[in-house]
Amino acid sequence: MEMPDPNQIFPNEYKTSCFIKNVVKAPNIQIGDYTYYDDPTDPTGFEKNNVLFNWPAFGDRLIMGKFCAIASGTQFIMGPANHRLSSVTTYPFHVFGGAWAERTPPHLSQLPHKGDIVLGNDVWIGRECTILPGTQIGDGSIVAACSVVSGVFAPYSVIGGNPARLIKKRFDDALIALLLQWKWWDLPPEELAEVLPLLCDGNLEKVKAEIERRLQARAE
Repeated sequence: MEMPDPNQIFPNEYKTSCFIKNVVKAPNIQIGDYTYYDDPTDPTGFEKNNVLFNWPAFGDRLIMGKFCAIASGTQFIMGPANHRLSSVTTYPFHVFGGAWAERTPPHLSQLPHKGDIVLGNDVWIGRECTILPGTQIGDGSIVAACSVVSGVFAPYSVIGGNPARLIKKRFDDALIALLLQWKWWDLPPEELAEVLPLLCDGNLEKVKAEIERRLQARAE
């Protein structure tokens, strides 16, 4: 059975979608299998073009789960993009050297720490979104195009706007609970291929019943 290889840069012949775990080098960026960035111009330039102000020494991370879909133009803004907020001026004197550097604390030490940016599994982010430091987006969520996202969002949320807000839950609580228990993104490749028709089925009551059956069988 032939299946896409998560260790390939380009998973298909179009070469606009890139499995980005294979091109990112920064030690503070962690990306799961099959997560892709789509860009007709430079999909392999994701780290340079789409992860901004990333200085690993600052201590924050960008973490994405498996099977995320990142649309063209989405940018992740890391913590060093911030300025000092605790004083009467936000101006970063230290970075310009000379007497300014001698009379001010090291630049990175002055910046607020918002925390890691974390995307769960199976997250879809629309075109031209901006994801701000400390944002956490749960498994199965969807972010509308051109959104500016900050904060913590539960699994299977639909998010949109500037600033982004919760628009609705994708599914009812029972189906969400089943999906989070099943964790289809962790299935072995052969089993995942087997359940693809289920994952793409719009009859959610049927899907719910089948997941319940599979979870029961797993428990026995």
